[in-house]
Amino acid sequence: MTSVFEESNLTKAIARVGLPAMLGQLTTLIYNIADTFFVSLTGEPAMIAAVTLCAPILLIIMSIACVFGMGGSSVIARLLGGGQREYAGKTMNFCTYAMVIAGVVTMVLGLLFVMPIAQVAGADAENIGYTRDYLLYIFLGAPFIMLSNGFVHLFRSAGLIRESTVGLIMGNCVNIVLDYVFIIPLNWGAAGAAAATSLGFACSSVYYIACMVRQNRRGSELFRVSPREFRPDRGMVGGVVSIGIPGALITVLMSVANIVLNNYISIYGSNAVAAYGIAYKIDMVPIMLLVGLSQGVTPLVGYCYGAGQKKRMNATMRLSMLYGTLLGTLFTVLFLLCGRQLAGVFLHEEALMEQADDFLKILCLSAATLGVINMVTSYFQALGKALHSLIITVLRNAVLFIPAVIVLNRLWGLTGVIAAQPVVEGLLCMICLALYAHELRAERGTRGERGEQETQEAFTRVQPQN
Repeated sequence: MTSVFEESNLTKAIARVGLPAMLGQLTTLIYNIADTFFVSLTGEPAMIAAVTLCAPILLIIMSIACVFGMGGSSVIARLLGGGQREYAGKTMNFCTYAMVIAGVVTMVLGLLFVMPIAQVAGADAENIGYTRDYLLYIFLGAPFIMLSNGFVHLFRSAGLIRESTVGLIMGNCVNIVLDYVFIIPLNWGAAGAAAATSLGFACSSVYYIACMVRQNRRGSELFRVSPREFRPDRGMVGGVVSIGIPGALITVLMSVANIVLNNYISIYGSNAVAAYGIAYKIDMVPIMLLVGLSQGVTPLVGYCYGAGQKKRMNATMRLSMLYGTLLGTLFTVLFLLCGRQLAGVFLHEEALMEQADDFLKILCLSAATLGVINMVTSYFQALGKALHSLIITVLRNAVLFIPAVIVLNRLWGLTGVIAAQPVVEGLLCMICLALYAHELRAERGTRGERGEQETQEAFTRVQPQN
């Protein structure tokens, strides 16, 4: 763990924590694309639309795991930076059992209210049957979905970068294989895609639990697996939840925003929803890679903050934002040049291919801004400054995005609806830079005042006493 978080070469340190997380996110994206690809082979636009409509619901389930996964990761990284390993282990135990409880509750409520949830997601008479089938299997796997997504963050904070990535890749590979089996030979359609997703998360959850048991047997203070160790105190719960809720709200509000977006796109028919679904899945490549970069670097930033290494922390932020911006720019160029060919992998009707290409050319314009937005949001989460990350989240998905969809739809119709994403993220990038700059100025001011106070105290101590 120390060798990862205290690597002297910053570029190498960022690569060691960021690349495995990016690889894990890339395999997550591949299984998402595999879902869409195998479903697209059925030749049913309504089925493709159902998978697209259910994506925000799956993200909401994952976001509940983020309350304890991302929140716990931030707290644990700072505790380890401060040398408090025993309390970090108690926090890990609390987060684990909290995810189990939340997963069971979500499963029960989801199965009871699956039809109303399908309707809220934007399903219509043409695709509601497929949407309901997909959601049934997703809710059945909710406990495993939460455990798998939460452990990814918790393991990174404990320095188990390799185990975190292996579990994520394992679950995604199982998902891809089962996608083929359930959708093609067995002809389960959308339900098969959902069943493959839940079983993939179940496999990764079993792997993570086995890793925890192994670490516990080796005497690690960080992995206390016994239920008897579940003794959270108010400070522990408050610390985890205060960071985790804003982190989870990122996904929840993103899902709400996507539900609003899907409802507006569905006005223009299932073909429009299907074309957008394909364009969005392709655009998810840079999005997921940049999410992986920010999530991988977050424990490093938190560790530096807990250890008082402010210069190293700020240098890490600058390099990470630079790398993210360059990566996003490369994908923007790629999609502008090759969007139609990429859409043609999933779609076979000429009109749908052209529409997906047009959508992708609009969506990709915001890719370069994501390196800044994601890193600044993760920065405030790592420092335990929940209010700042909450402000960014609310601005991104509620205050700016939903009104933008409504206004741009009235001005330019379907094209305006799709353009809401790059317009909002361009504005948000400038806001994030301003918030980060303000935080740096405040930190310099605090250090300056502290230095003056220490100088005055030192001067006072050497004065002769009367």
